[in-house]
Amino acid sequence: MEQMGQYLGAGLACIGMAGAAIGVGNVAGNYLSGALRNPSAAASQTATLFIGMAFAEALGIFSFLVALLLLFAV
Repeated sequence: MEQMGQYLGAGLACIGMAGAAIGVGNVAGNYLSGALRNPSAAASQTATLFIGMAFAEALGIFSFLVALLLLFAV
């Protein structure tokens, strides 16, 4: 019963990885939309793109860490 709870909790914690994937897609899509509207400003916004992707991906990494802690921590 305890092991089932660990697996269930880890699976629920992994929902954050789906949120990270949606967030990265949203950031990249908005960057491409802006770059196609104003190509001359696209080069100056590349750093902002990578920072936004890093922040969005941090959610996935944290949820993966929580899932591992739920599975393997006693």
